[in-house]
Amino acid sequence: MPTFTRVLVANRGEIALRIIRACHEEGLEAVAVYSDADRTSAHVRAADAAYAIGPARPRESYLRIEALLEVAAASGAGAVHPGYGFLSERAAFAEAVEKAGLVFVGPPSGAIRAMGDKTEARRRMMAAGVPVVPGGSSALADTAEAHALARTLGYPVMVKASAGGGGKGMRVVARPEDLAAALATAASEAEKSFGDASVYLEKFIERPRHIEFQILADFAKTVHLGERECSIQRRHQKLLEEAPSVAVSPQLRREMGQSAVAAASAVGYRGVGTCEFLLASDGAYYFLEMNTRIQVEHPVTELAYGVDLVREQLRIAAGRPMTVSEWPMAPRGHAIECRITSEDPANGFLPSTGRISYLRAPAGPEVRWDGGVETGDEVTLHYDSMLAKLVVHAEDRPTAIRRMRRALGELVIVGVATNQGFHQRLLADPDFLRGAVDIQFLERRSDLLSVPADAVRAKRIAVAAALAEDERRHSRKPAVARGEDAESDWARAGRHDGLR
Repeated sequence: MPTFTRVLVANRGEIALRIIRACHEEGLEAVAVYSDADRTSAHVRAADAAYAIGPARPRESYLRIEALLEVAAASGAGAVHPGYGFLSERAAFAEAVEKAGLVFVGPPSGAIRAMGDKTEARRRMMAAGVPVVPGGSSALADTAEAHALARTLGYPVMVKASAGGGGKGMRVVARPEDLAAALATAASEAEKSFGDASVYLEKFIERPRHIEFQILADFAKTVHLGERECSIQRRHQKLLEEAPSVAVSPQLRREMGQSAVAAASAVGYRGVGTCEFLLASDGAYYFLEMNTRIQVEHPVTELAYGVDLVREQLRIAAGRPMTVSEWPMAPRGHAIECRITSEDPANGFLPSTGRISYLRAPAGPEVRWDGGVETGDEVTLHYDSMLAKLVVHAEDRPTAIRRMRRALGELVIVGVATNQGFHQRLLADPDFLRGAVDIQFLERRSDLLSVPADAVRAKRIAVAAALAEDERRHSRKPAVARGEDAESDWARAGRHDGLR
């Protein structure tokens, strides 16, 4: 059985901080890595040790496998947790970790490779009896083959990258005359994102919901922890997630859950993963892809099912059984997650950069703030725009929505533009309140993406009031000296070693 006492967290931001906290709760030490731009970031200060790995550009730091393995060796780490993004779904990284004699906190490299190749995954799912979207089961050879398959499937069709997901290398084609251009654009984007230009074609399902199932697998069994509703998307990027989905009945949950477990079992999966499905309006569902890592939206499942998924990852990687003994489990109440990003809705959701001069996170019963930034941090263009995840839980969906609206009203971020106002408008929308959404919902509701003129003025007033209230409260507090035994995070940051 593999054993380790120190874990290298090969990531940054809020997910790195999330993993570090889980390590500490498991009695493990956590090693952070940081680029030049992240030298004073929250995850660096929270770790037991931290090592520099290069310049701000990910290709020169967080994506350098050899640098990460050097840090693992120098720090004495026995395991590597990849988080999500970056190298988390690269089979080559998992293999390199394994060859170095370290434990990869994730599935076997073979499972990553099988599910990372979308055409190979489709073949395996069909062999396992898992429903898939009608389409090709191999990468397209040329434009002529694409035209022939599109005629068979019927328009509209979807061009998709073979080597990855997350909305990269995806194009919807409604007419034959647009297919060639879509193929070229998708292939170019796939090459830049995944280093593989191959694409395939499948039938485009109109107005489906995006439903994903949480998988948990140890050496003895594979289970699912229900579904998440992920239909609120903009350009294939999720903005808000819920658990459970209002569209999934207990019977449908059993059926889709069985398919998710079959999908994971077909590739010998181990650890935490997610099977994504499209749910059509007629109740039919189709396998979309499997994410072989912890998901951004994992907190809604944690709150709805009472399972700490990151700690489960660590346990399984160490050869211990999962803590889930009673299965299947039913969701308890309702959870909602809003992704708080540094994007400017008033400027076409373009990234917003700058220094966060003030941040006040929401609080209160069953409100969770998974943040990766703090007051004084610099937001740059080098990394993903997500600043934090705001998550709430309540006894039912209406109460969870009201709780989230209250929490969003408490949130104050000064220095960069965010999508906070979008979430507030969405949570007040009658269609959303009824659960009448699908993955094309925001394409039809551009009004939710635009910023009303009076909202800008209201935001400025709210920020000014929050700053004034914070200053008033702090001015009344007596100064409290920190004891010598209570070392500050900033002091600890000064003890970090550097490795270049």
